[in-house]
Amino acid sequence: MLTTGSFFDLNDCPFSDLFAGCANVWDPLKKLKDYVSTNTAPTFVHICLTDGVPLESPYISFNGKLRNARECIITYGDTTKGGLTVWENGQILEGASVIMAGAVMVGRNIKIGKGVLIESGVMIKSPAIIGDYTEIRQGAYLRGNCLIGKRCVVGHTTEIKHSIFLNDAKAGHFAYLGDSILGCNVNLGAGTKCANLKFLAGNVRVRTPEGTVDTGLRKFGAILGDGAQTGCNSVTSPGTLMGPESLLMPNTTAPSGLHPRKTVIR
Repeated sequence: MLTTGSFFDLNDCPFSDLFAGCANVWDPLKKLKDYVSTNTAPTFVHICLTDGVPLESPYISFNGKLRNARECIITYGDTTKGGLTVWENGQILEGASVIMAGAVMVGRNIKIGKGVLIESGVMIKSPAIIGDYTEIRQGAYLRGNCLIGKRCVVGHTTEIKHSIFLNDAKAGHFAYLGDSILGCNVNLGAGTKCANLKFLAGNVRVRTPEGTVDTGLRKFGAILGDGAQTGCNSVTSPGTLMGPESLLMPNTTAPSGLHPRKTVIR
């Protein structure tokens, strides 16, 4: 009932090993910091790249290296469908990723997959892993220890802290996620907030039909199973577990605890 298999299909997950051996669905969060640090290397390096200073020109990441993109022709198609195309000297650079001028990086342990677009105004603090064909939109803030899967969207003025996006998860507009996991094909409506800290001291506890479970986490936001959705301006309380295909209606606060598959929270 509280296992990762009850919430997620990990068959195509590029980091399924993080979930191995986890008794409870929130346990990957306990390993996330070490996992992201171990699986990134200081490869995000360029002579013109300075911590905390916006990039003065666009760059591409190709074959594990950064280089200036001023001489490239870039077609900005649908990133999540492989539509980002980079041409150099008449040749397509297959799988090249683009970091627009104005993006800010802090630290060097930032791993970027193929076909990724990082727009102007984004701030990324390392360590972070961003999967293939993912789009990080203008004004997004990745505060470190972020693990983003394939074909995801981290949207305009969305803040992510110590969280996991499985493949095709999208937080398109004005969202906050702290210490949370979004399953495959999860979509957050504009303004969704996943609160991660209780007013009262102590670990976050999760209510289930069998009783209350201590997660062992002082900070714990939400788990949204595959295909779950939230409406605009909704909020999840610390320790909210939404089963696959569940819905959180607009302008609604989800109470903490387990909400089974296909629950509609009004």
